[in-house]
Amino acid sequence: MVARTANVSRVAVSRAFNPHASIKPAKRDMILRVAQELNYTPDRAARSMVTGRSHLVGVIVPDVCSPWESQEIDALTTALQAEGFATLLFKTRIDLSMDETLLTYMKGYNPDSVIAFTENVRPQILSRVLDRAVPIYVVYGDDDGAGDAPGGPLTDRLRVVQRTGIEQAVALMQGYGARRIAFLSGVRQSLATVEREKLVRRVLAERGLPPPVLMAGDYTYDTAYRETLSLFRVQGGVDAVFAANDVGAFGVMDALRHELGRRVPEDVQVVGFDDILQAHWKSYNLTTVKIDLIERVQAFVRLILARLRNPGQPALTETIVTRLVVRGTVG
Repeated sequence: MVARTANVSRVAVSRAFNPHASIKPAKRDMILRVAQELNYTPDRAARSMVTGRSHLVGVIVPDVCSPWESQEIDALTTALQAEGFATLLFKTRIDLSMDETLLTYMKGYNPDSVIAFTENVRPQILSRVLDRAVPIYVVYGDDDGAGDAPGGPLTDRLRVVQRTGIEQAVALMQGYGARRIAFLSGVRQSLATVEREKLVRRVLAERGLPPPVLMAGDYTYDTAYRETLSLFRVQGGVDAVFAANDVGAFGVMDALRHELGRRVPEDVQVVGFDDILQAHWKSYNLTTVKIDLIERVQAFVRLILARLRNPGQPALTETIVTRLVVRGTVG
């Protein structure tokens, strides 16, 4: 009906609803206007049977309420919708594993791509339920992380280079006199946390500083607050605290200021990781290692589009580099 009313071919109507198809802007606008007047929307299921694509992207996350995850999901969903994709959100168990029922649901949706933000859902597990989709993983190690073991499932990777930002943070703290530095960890199952701790140890050693005092964190405010009280009341305190995420750094700062009577940064320096939106709030004004969220999301979209254009190509890797954002908690 749209084609007949707009006096165009059915192919033209199909192209008008495909953001990547070649069609003159004026013609696309006219067809979409006619479709709106007729209350027409394409049948995605029928189109999927013809094209072999569902225009769905699965996203596997460990958490949906913490600031970093919620901000990334929001930015990623917006970017994917702009490219004509809808998002399917799957949440892992507390141990970061995936419920078998959810894996069955994922198979039923037949997504074009899957982004796994938790490394515990291994490629071997996803390969059982994915048809043509190649999963995307985030890697934090020093190597490029491309592909997988020989003979294993094909994966694409987003590599986050953490060393650059960590080196800048340690140099700044040391430059302002810090020698005894604590590292507040995140969830122990997280490879991001493991790699951050390894790099902090390595950079401290390279700069002639003692190993970090370890604080057992889990990315939450309350645990960071409690561990900070223990560190200063029982273990004698430190010159600086390097937190594995910004929310943990907020807990450290509030414990120092409101219960321990310590000034930040005059008495204790604090550095976070991520640069969430709240990090610039004047109450915290946090110096932090930034993972550029927009750059990260754009890299995910490039990986998805490149894989769909050429499904048979070898493993793909995008790389982003962290950097230090200096505010008011070191100095």
